[in-house]
Amino acid sequence: MNVVELIREAQTSGRTRFAFELLPPLKGDGTEGIAATIERLLPFDPAYINVTCHREGIKRTQRADGTIERHVVRRRPGTVGISAAIHRRYGVEVVPHLICGGQSRYDIEDALIDLDFLGLHNILALRGDKSEEEARFVPHPEGHAHAAGLVRQIAAMNRGEFVDGEVEICHHSAFTIGVAGYPETHGEAASAEEDLRHLREKIDAGAQYIVTQLFYDNRRFFEFVDRCRAAGIDVPIIPGIKPLATVRHLTLLPETFGCSIPEELAREVLRHRDDKTAVREIGTEWAIAQSRELKAAGVPVLHYYPMGKAENILRIARTIF
Repeated sequence: MNVVELIREAQTSGRTRFAFELLPPLKGDGTEGIAATIERLLPFDPAYINVTCHREGIKRTQRADGTIERHVVRRRPGTVGISAAIHRRYGVEVVPHLICGGQSRYDIEDALIDLDFLGLHNILALRGDKSEEEARFVPHPEGHAHAAGLVRQIAAMNRGEFVDGEVEICHHSAFTIGVAGYPETHGEAASAEEDLRHLREKIDAGAQYIVTQLFYDNRRFFEFVDRCRAAGIDVPIIPGIKPLATVRHLTLLPETFGCSIPEELAREVLRHRDDKTAVREIGTEWAIAQSRELKAAGVPVLHYYPMGKAENILRIARTIF
């Protein structure tokens, strides 16, 4: 069953489902850490598991003569492989992320063919971040500048259309395509209206559901849904939730993800800033309250961002699901 079918089934049954996101292992690590996380969360019957995809990094090494040698490195490779391993081992639907950054349309086509051969037919299509050496995102010369272009390429492959158009009679893939949405507006958008136009472009290109960036004020999510519906975007919209866990998150999360921290939450965290356990508990309780309200509103799936740490997500899942 693909992700859209799972979402529709949850809407019909009135049962809110649980989903979460994983990072591929760091290069050199095995799968033990990911397996441990999944096995702790599996009892809560996840509808699907997302697996992130990461841009190349830059490593600089000083030579003996004092000059700097620059290496391109990938610190978290293996998105496709770990997705296939999870799907095979646990029988859960998996949603690998596919990004525009650093990839040509031919690279993307090869990745799509691999995913199709492996029986992985759900994709979250993202532009991705700029590289470490870019002031702004720069697309691959033969790639896509925006996620809408990536969505069009995936949808075209579903119709049997390849980059060079060289295959006349072929097997058609059947990818389900999700995209990202931003309740508080993408950091590069000139306005909320422009951001919504870009989102509508992704839907018109063939995207079938939306997963939101993390947020801490449910009002932002509900207003975002209303704006989407008013703009004619009628696909399912899944909220993304990340429990705040440290004092540093008060500045790091807004800087990284463009989300605002409600004054009440920030005040409570700062009041306990010298107690790490208390701060983590405050963040977890806030996410539980968010989850309860969203579930009561009939949201079909709650999508969580553990960021490599499952303990607080486990606590939330025990309480909500």
